[in-house]
Amino acid sequence: MKFNLRLLYLYLFSFVGLLIVVIGSIQMVNLGLKTFVFKDVDKYEIYPSYPVKSGEIMESPETILARQEREAVRQRQRELINSVSMIVVGLPLYLYHWKTIQRES
Repeated sequence: MKFNLRLLYLYLFSFVGLLIVVIGSIQMVNLGLKTFVFKDVDKYEIYPSYPVKSGEIMESPETILARQEREAVRQRQRELINSVSMIVVGLPLYLYHWKTIQRES
């Protein structure tokens, strides 16, 4: 097997594609564990740290928790989109370059 710049390029981009797929898969497993196994990992205790002036209406704990739940759902959606997009980009990149290497060998 002779070494040339084209082969180096193919191996490099194959490795980059595989790395992107692995990172996206790890993020997806992390998201699945946080969603289905460790459900309380994204919940925080919220205490008001600001003084409430007379006449001001303070948010109820139920309102704060509902807002926190909505934000946790949005964050999980962002993580899912990020991991799926990494897999969608990385998998064809890896497969194309790896199959090209296999054909040339």
